[in-house]
Amino acid sequence: MNRLLFQNTETAAYATLLFVELSPAGGRIRYANCGHVPAFLLRADGALERFPPTGTVLGAFENWNCAIGETPFGTGDVLALCTDGITEAADQNGIEFGDEGLANALRCSSRQAPAQDLVRSITPEVLRFSGHEQHDDITLIVARSIDKAGRN
Repeated sequence: MNRLLFQNTETAAYATLLFVELSPAGGRIRYANCGHVPAFLLRADGALERFPPTGTVLGAFENWNCAIGETPFGTGDVLALCTDGITEAADQNGIEFGDEGLANALRCSSRQAPAQDLVRSITPEVLRFSGHEQHDDITLIVARSIDKAGRN
């Protein structure tokens, strides 16, 4: 992908990438974060982790390398992936919702709620925070790890 973008786009063009592979049966997450908003992993015990960059953006450099990160995905853990339209949503004073806004929204949402309910509660919170017209896409994907009996 990097080679194709580098060879076929303008010099200043690039793309970010966040690739996440969930293995619920193995209780693992593998990921690559290349300049994208970090994924958020809210652990069942309330600890919050972010997926740090494992490589640079795609298409900006001819030589490109990317590592793969890996972390456990335990029962009750919540994984949230988003675009910068959430973290960069700003209020009338130019203050951004930010990583901390998303982290707080995840923590404050019902810890036992299904993943789709978390999306339904956090997305309107971002819009209320910004209080004005949406300037970027607002994309949020949430996954919750459950045990074999279907419990969080």
